[in-house]
Amino acid sequence: MRSWRVAPVLLGLLMLAGCAADGQKASGALPTPIAAPAAPVPPPAPGNAAGFANWAAVVVAGDWRSGEGVPSATFDNARRDLSAAFVRAGFSPANIRQFSAGPGPDPVAEASRFGDVASTLGRLLTRAGEGCLVYITSHGSEDGVLMGHDLIAPWAMAQLLDSTCAGRPTVVVISACHSGVFLPALSAPNRLVVAAARADRSSFGCSEDDRYPYFDACTLQNLPAAGNFPALAEAARVCVSRREQAENFVPSLPQISLGSSVAPTLERLRFRDR
Repeated sequence: MRSWRVAPVLLGLLMLAGCAADGQKASGALPTPIAAPAAPVPPPAPGNAAGFANWAAVVVAGDWRSGEGVPSATFDNARRDLSAAFVRAGFSPANIRQFSAGPGPDPVAEASRFGDVASTLGRLLTRAGEGCLVYITSHGSEDGVLMGHDLIAPWAMAQLLDSTCAGRPTVVVISACHSGVFLPALSAPNRLVVAAARADRSSFGCSEDDRYPYFDACTLQNLPAAGNFPALAEAARVCVSRREQAENFVPSLPQISLGSSVAPTLERLRFRDR
């Protein structure tokens, strides 16, 4: 049985993605949720017309194993290719950091440790403080999302977002089984929160034979034509639904929460590929 270390740690923004293999929940007992308060980040400088160039972004692969516990590159494939896609969409390479839970060194990614992700996000926000993007792709449960050996609870993520991104426009994509559990804690007027599955549902595509989790694959497929983040979230939701229906899987029912104050901002900010 797989096991995870539980230790106090920190984090900020995020998009989360995870799955069950062959239509089943990910195997292994998940540990008790953890969290600790984060240090505040100074407010952003006045906005400009640079699109996403002055946004801070972290893209995290939270595990390196399939639902059966065998090695799988699916989360790291998504992490690497999503980061490149966000750069093409207008994010600055200098303001994106990648994190991997893999057992070996990675040439472009740091280790997926909650505290390191949090401190890195804080540093990025000191120079790129106009908005926040966090994308996490991993396994999840109804208690939170896996990051390395640690299970990160919804209330911990909410605390981090409140104290780091504060009132900045924020996009949080949670791509994991049961990731809808994050919506009540993370939803806010300044945030778009996207979850790959309803709180009581699994998501799919993290076996050793999959290139990407289904939700991440749909995000990559639709990003070039979507135009902006709200349109991308809806396009990914429809894409996942169609694929699951075609494969006769129990629907994962991706969830979207678009805050009232961030909606016009995200409609205005267009992806560069558009």
